[in-house]
Amino acid sequence: MNIDGGIVMSNNTAIVEIAQTASKFRSSIVLQTENKYIDVKSILGLFTTLLNNHQYELHVHGPDADEAKAAMAEVFAKHNLNVTVVEE
Repeated sequence: MNIDGGIVMSNNTAIVEIAQTASKFRSSIVLQTENKYIDVKSILGLFTTLLNNHQYELHVHGPDADEAKAAMAEVFAKHNLNVTVVEE
């Protein structure tokens, strides 16, 4: 694995795609890791939080939550990010 560029580049791609996917939905989409809660529509928030080796929980609330959960789970899986969609 290319430490000096490969991980960063794949994270940049993942961050942009995650934020763009989330922005398609009206629902609130929040990523939880440890004691941090990040609005997934915020690219800056994702840049400061998203790492390949962390476990994340995704909380989705709103009128299109089911569609948002499915789309977000798909984009996280595409980038090999470990996320659990919380059913509330």
